[in-house]
Amino acid sequence: MAATLPPPRLLPSGDSAVTVEFSRTIDENANQRVLALDKALAASPIDGITETVPTYRSLLVHYDPEKIGFDALGEKILPIATRPLPPVTKARRWRIPVAYGGEHGIDLEDVAKALNTTPDDIIARHAGGDYKVAMIGFTPGWSYLSGLDKSLHMSRRQNPRLLTPAGTISIGGIQAGIQCLAAPSGWHLLGRTPVRTYQLHRKPTFLTEPGDRVTFFAIDHKTFADLDRAAEAGEIVAEQVDA
Repeated sequence: MAATLPPPRLLPSGDSAVTVEFSRTIDENANQRVLALDKALAASPIDGITETVPTYRSLLVHYDPEKIGFDALGEKILPIATRPLPPVTKARRWRIPVAYGGEHGIDLEDVAKALNTTPDDIIARHAGGDYKVAMIGFTPGWSYLSGLDKSLHMSRRQNPRLLTPAGTISIGGIQAGIQCLAAPSGWHLLGRTPVRTYQLHRKPTFLTEPGDRVTFFAIDHKTFADLDRAAEAGEIVAEQVDA
């Protein structure tokens, strides 16, 4: 029988939420435990919990303090959080088109220079990766991806931009990302995708979920424009493939 996992830290987050922290750094095992706890709480709800928000290394649990208190909630959560991890299940997998470089990826040349290689090599490394959606956050649909090739790890920009385009595909630190909406960013912009990971009046509203797998493939800028029009009309232009 698998050994029981060490308990996470329970941290109060205001008077109606608790952070269940599995690690203080970005860690794949911690993220697996976060997602496992999130799924377990969804499958067997605890009375008083109103919402859960998974992140890279912790699960934020919102609760109604009139129904359950911090200590009582912690006593219910800890046994679930320390269960052995369940067997890995088949994840959804998305192939996402990206127009790299030029006006869509204004940092591609600089990233290549910083890493002493060529833009084509950066594209090949990035598109050759196998990523996992570790969390959704910052803005609706912003997908934080683990699995970035170590050769592409680099510090974020010293001067963040106040606005970057919707659909930006970027890297920062040890992470890759899909930015759905126009927003500030200190990451390095490699390209853009026409895929909307969030679209308010589409079903599903959110395309990617924590635990999904993602790969990228390069498209030219004309194809980007064609797919962007289709996506604006509500089409899901990402390809869902067998894992």
